[in-house]
Amino acid sequence: MEYLPAPAAPAQGHILCCHCGVPIPPNPANMCVGCLRAQVDITEGIPKQGTVHFCKQCERYLQPPGTWIHCALESRELLALCLKKIKASLSKVRLIDAGFIWTEPHSKRLKLKLTVQKEVINGAVLQQVFVVEYVVQSQMCEDCHRIEAKDFWKSVVQVRQKTVHKKTFYYLEQLILKHRLHQNTLRIKEIHDGLDFYYSSKQHAQKMVDFLQGTVPCRSKSSQRLISHDIHSNVYNYKSTFSVEIVPICKDNVVCLSPKLAQSLGNMSQICVCIRVTSTIHLIDPRTLQIAEIDGNTYWRHPFHSLFHPKQLEEFIIMDINRVHEKRKGAGAGARSNKHTLAEAWVRKTSELDTDHQYFCCTHLGHILNPGDLVLGFDLANCNLNDEFANKMNPQHIPDVVLIKKSYDRSKRQRRRNWRLKELERDREATDTDDERQYQDFLEDLEEDETIRKNVNIYRNAEIPVESDTDDDGAPRISLAEMLEDLHISQDATGGEGAEMLT
Repeated sequence: MEYLPAPAAPAQGHILCCHCGVPIPPNPANMCVGCLRAQVDITEGIPKQGTVHFCKQCERYLQPPGTWIHCALESRELLALCLKKIKASLSKVRLIDAGFIWTEPHSKRLKLKLTVQKEVINGAVLQQVFVVEYVVQSQMCEDCHRIEAKDFWKSVVQVRQKTVHKKTFYYLEQLILKHRLHQNTLRIKEIHDGLDFYYSSKQHAQKMVDFLQGTVPCRSKSSQRLISHDIHSNVYNYKSTFSVEIVPICKDNVVCLSPKLAQSLGNMSQICVCIRVTSTIHLIDPRTLQIAEIDGNTYWRHPFHSLFHPKQLEEFIIMDINRVHEKRKGAGAGARSNKHTLAEAWVRKTSELDTDHQYFCCTHLGHILNPGDLVLGFDLANCNLNDEFANKMNPQHIPDVVLIKKSYDRSKRQRRRNWRLKELERDREATDTDDERQYQDFLEDLEEDETIRKNVNIYRNAEIPVESDTDDDGAPRISLAEMLEDLHISQDATGGEGAEMLT
C-alpha cells in the first residue's frame, strides 16, 4: 500500500485555496486569483467589437442618433464617443481607466484598452483589463449629401446691387473670405446683378443676412414656400428666400443729395463724391472738404443715385493748382476731412489739348496733385444731368468739373503688383472684359485706401519679385508688412494626439 505525501502546511497567516489548495492570503472568496478569474468573468456582457461611422467629405464622426462631430484621432472627444456606445454595458462594472491602443491611421480600426472592477463572491473585488475594437465605416452625412446634390437646398440668400460697377461686391467678397462666412454654403452662383448663396438650413442663411447688414448698407426681406407637409407628425418643410439689396452707390461715384438730406448733414453741398463704402456711405464735399456718413436706413428714407457711369470718366491735365489752407465754415457745418487738402485748380481735357479751353474747379485731392499731373474726373459743364435733384439746383452751384482720382500707368502697376487676393469658388456666368477692368479698379482702390486694406486679407505673391523704387512714378503701393504669407499646411496623421483620420 502506497502512501501519498501530506500537503504542505500553510504558512502562518495564509489559507489554502478551496479549488487548487495553493496557500494564499485570506480573502472573502477563499480562492486564489487564477481560480477566481477562471470562475468569474466580470467583462461578460460587454461587447468587444463595435462600429463607428465616419464621413470622408467633412471628416466628422456620427454621434447617435443624428449628430455629426469633429474628432481627432486619440482625442478625448473620440474616446467619449466610443465609450457612449458601450455605456449601458459598463453600468454593471466600475470603469477605472480607458485609453487608445495605437493603430495605423489608415487601418480603419480603433482599439480601446479598458480597466474595470467589480465586486464578486463574498465581497471580493476583481479587476480586469480587456480591449474593445471598433471598425470605422464610411457613411456620408446629410450635409455632405446636400453638397453633392448641389440642387438640394433649404435657404438661399440673394444679394443684389443695381449698379454697373462691382466694387462693392469685390469688397464684400473679401470680407466673406476673411470671416469664413462661405464655409456653410452649398453653392455660390454668380449672376448679372449679384450673388446667390445656397444653404442647407435657415439658420446659416440668417447668419449671412445678419453679417451683410452689419457690413454694407443694405435692406432685406424674406419669404418662404411650403414644399411638403406631414399631417401625421405635423412637420412642415419650407424653402426660405432672403433678398438683400445693397445701396446702388460705389466708390468714386458723384451723387446729388436732396436738399433736405444735405441740410441735415451740416449744410453740405448737394454735389458730393463717394470716397468709400463700408457699413456706411462716406461722402466728401470737394469744395469744402466736409465729410458725412450715411447708413442704410437713412439712404432708403432719402434715396439718391449716381450722376455718371464709370465709363464716363475723362482724363484731365492739371495746368495750375493752388492749395487753400483755410476756409471759413458755414453756419452749422459738420466735420472736415484731415486726410485731404482743399485746392483750386485749372484743368484741361487731354482730348482738347489743341484748344485753349480750360476749366476751373475745387478739388479735395490737393495733397497728391501737382501741375502737369493727369487726373480722372467728370465734366458737368458739357453733360445733360438726368437727375431730379440736380435739375432743380441753381446752375451756379453746380461745378464745371469734379475730379475723382489721380491717373497712373495701369500696365506698369499690374507688372509690379507683388500681391494677390483670394476669390470665392462660385458658378460663373460668361465673363467679359469689363469685369477684368472693374477688378483692376478695385485692386487700385486697395493700394490707394489704407482704411479698406485693414479689412482685407492680402497675400504675398512670391512669383513676382520685389522691384526697386528707382523707376517709381509715385503710384501708391502696398508694403510687405501688410501682406500675409499664403501657407499650405499638410496634416501629419501619424496617429498622435490631434492627428486627423486619413481617407
